Amino acid sequence: MVDWRNFGFFICALSILPLVCFCATTFVPLDNYLIDCGASANTSVGNRNFTSDSSSKGLLSTPQDVLATNPSNSNPSSSDDSPLYQTARIFTGPSKYTFPIKQKGRHWIRLYFFPFTYQKYNLSSSNFSVSIQNHVLFGSFNMQKNPVKKEYSFNVTSDTLVINFSPSDNSTAFVNAMEVVSTPDDLIGDDASTLNPPGSYSGLVTQALETVWRVNMGGPTLTPANDTLQRTWIPDQRFLLQPNNALSFSNVDAVKYQDGGPTMNIAPATVYGTLTQMNSSGDPRSNFNVTWQFDVDPGFQYLVRLHFCDIVSKGLNELYFNVYVDSSVAIQNLDLSMESNNVLGVPYYKDLVTALAVSNTLRVSVGPFSVNGGYPNAILNGLEIMKMNNSMGSLSSATGSVAITSGSSSKKVGMIAGVVVGVFSAVILAAVFVVLCKKRRRLARQRQSKTWVPLSINDGTTSHTMGSKYSNGTTLSIASNFEYRVPFLAVQEATNNFDENWVIGIGGFGKVYKGELSDGTKVAVKRGNPRSQQGLAEFRTEIEMLSQFRHRHLVSLIGYCDEKNEMILIYEYMEKGTLKSHLYGSGLPSLSWKERLEICIGSARGLHYLHTGYAKAVIHRDVKSANILLDENLMAKVADFGLSKTGPEIDQTHVSTAVKGSFGYLDPEYFRRQQLTEKSDVYSFGVVLFEVLCARPVIDPTLPREMVNLAEWAMKWQKKGQLEQIIDPTLAGKIRPDSLRKFGETAEKCLADFGVDRPSMGDVLWNLEYALQLQEAVVQGDPEENSTNMIGELSPQVNNFNHDASVSAVQFEGSSVDDLSGVSMSRVFSQLVKSEGR
Repeated sequence: MVDWRNFGFFICALSILPLVCFCATTFVPLDNYLIDCGASANTSVGNRNFTSDSSSKGLLSTPQDVLATNPSNSNPSSSDDSPLYQTARIFTGPSKYTFPIKQKGRHWIRLYFFPFTYQKYNLSSSNFSVSIQNHVLFGSFNMQKNPVKKEYSFNVTSDTLVINFSPSDNSTAFVNAMEVVSTPDDLIGDDASTLNPPGSYSGLVTQALETVWRVNMGGPTLTPANDTLQRTWIPDQRFLLQPNNALSFSNVDAVKYQDGGPTMNIAPATVYGTLTQMNSSGDPRSNFNVTWQFDVDPGFQYLVRLHFCDIVSKGLNELYFNVYVDSSVAIQNLDLSMESNNVLGVPYYKDLVTALAVSNTLRVSVGPFSVNGGYPNAILNGLEIMKMNNSMGSLSSATGSVAITSGSSSKKVGMIAGVVVGVFSAVILAAVFVVLCKKRRRLARQRQSKTWVPLSINDGTTSHTMGSKYSNGTTLSIASNFEYRVPFLAVQEATNNFDENWVIGIGGFGKVYKGELSDGTKVAVKRGNPRSQQGLAEFRTEIEMLSQFRHRHLVSLIGYCDEKNEMILIYEYMEKGTLKSHLYGSGLPSLSWKERLEICIGSARGLHYLHTGYAKAVIHRDVKSANILLDENLMAKVADFGLSKTGPEIDQTHVSTAVKGSFGYLDPEYFRRQQLTEKSDVYSFGVVLFEVLCARPVIDPTLPREMVNLAEWAMKWQKKGQLEQIIDPTLAGKIRPDSLRKFGETAEKCLADFGVDRPSMGDVLWNLEYALQLQEAVVQGDPEENSTNMIGELSPQVNNFNHDASVSAVQFEGSSVDDLSGVSMSRVFSQLVKSEGR
């Protein structure tokens, strides 16, 4: 017979065991400074004890002791940390706290602020900055009449951590309380994924981070008492753009932490056990996204941590969904069962690094993935958004520079230090001047002898004049397979020492600077970011590819620099920027339909040349509107060849390679089969055509579900024969119906599911020129005066030219084989011969 009393005890013990195990592994920080600033005695907040900085001898250095007491009538009683806001330490001059560090590594720094009036000090008008070693936490902080807790994390590599408070002119600084606490080593890893373009990011360990938002989706506010690392999590309702689309769900008991996976230190069970999901209202046809919007500071990258835990599914592999950050696909077809060893309720998180923010908002969306045909749903359990320090080490969005100083208790000491620094600076400047003079003399000798060192990829045995001159008058030479190096010092001069005010773009490879040579020639200088997911391979590919090309619709490479571990590419400057910027998002004047057609035609010419201009085709692999640049006359040139790849051999139909490209433009057949052909570029170009027509992003998760993907949405209207319903409103009534019909048919053919059904770039070019003719005048001799099926009804010469593999290029009268852009394709198409049987 079963002893039910013992059995009950056994069950109880089993239920407690996991809690005991997790309690045994609870993180205990070696450094745990909790300071109540300005207090005369220690203060207890929950189960935490804050020590008065008056009794913490040796921590504080300040020119004047000003301890302020908060009047009771301004007590923030609604705050759980309210005891900490009763007092404040006021700083009338530069001051600092110095904390001995027992264990190096990442630490929390939490600062508490609540302004009140104390005697002659009105803390609401305080204006000051706070900095630590090598990092500015904030550069100008104007107080508001509410409690503020600012949280940072920083990798401490020295034996002390110094926090500096620097009042602005004629102002004061203050702080109510602070924390300096060790964090677990695995809380923030070194690696993450990037969003635009998709890839990997390394180097988080060196980043200072500011917690901007920490949100518990579908759950309540979590106070530090409910979190193993004393974090605060806030509800998500106020961030939802369309609350009616969202539904909260809770099942904390379903959360199962597993060995090797996220622990309670990553996020507590109350976060993983609650979520916000689609409010489908029982409709299996529901097709929309749930979107949250958060305020951020532009000009910074952000680490976005997404928390997931499937506590809603009844069985494995039921839940498939997509995750978007702004207009980028962050995670596609996420199946949490696959991420948790086929166990439901196991926490999972994903770290993503955004591109440099250009907007003051950041949106996160989840929506269903419809491929499996199951019941539509998408979830998010928790979210953290952390600002990453900029290239100057600052987390401050304030303009102007902020000195990182240790403070001083004496004006005399400051004066002496200033004199010493001044003398030292003068010595350093003199030394630098001598070094620069020597470098200038050495460069002058190089200029006289024109001893430019060629890229070693082809042994530098030959050169051919490119016709482009560098600032010193030296003609840079270019061969079919190599280019010339440019000295790093010369690149610095051209970009005003990489002045941040000269940045004209930021991509996956790095920043692009506007530059000017001494003869007034404008150039674009792309400087590789050593932490970028695009590295040496892309750098080398760009040089190898562009050194072979000479075409008016391909951006010209002027030179490169690989000194001092730098990867720098120098291009001709394109005055009007990217095609994308002229379509949406930048406020530039709208392009006319003729201008758009001519830009598409120029881009098609450049891609057609890539595919046919040499014995082996060159496949771009990243065709998109951001990689089509415009000169001062709006002439289009294809750019960014870092992902380019040579096409298949004569006896092959494709190249097998890992998938690379940009979401929204990526050829689905290439994605599925990892088999690359020229038709992958054709698909991407088809997306660009619809982007040009509709003037909207190719992926926009803020739109209704059926409109998120531009290619899918536009194809639906094209197949209905109602493409005019979705065109850019500025073009309404300005496009001739026949021209629009021809353009839509061309784009539709490009987006065929299988590459064999897509036209060549030569066919696309022919049809775009025909669409332009239809726009400008009625075509004579066309019996039906429409453009139906023109792609499939080319002249016999054009239809059959693909089958002649004996000739790879044709000379045209008055035109060189390497630049066909000046020849009307509609006039010479019957003469084209292309080797397509490769």
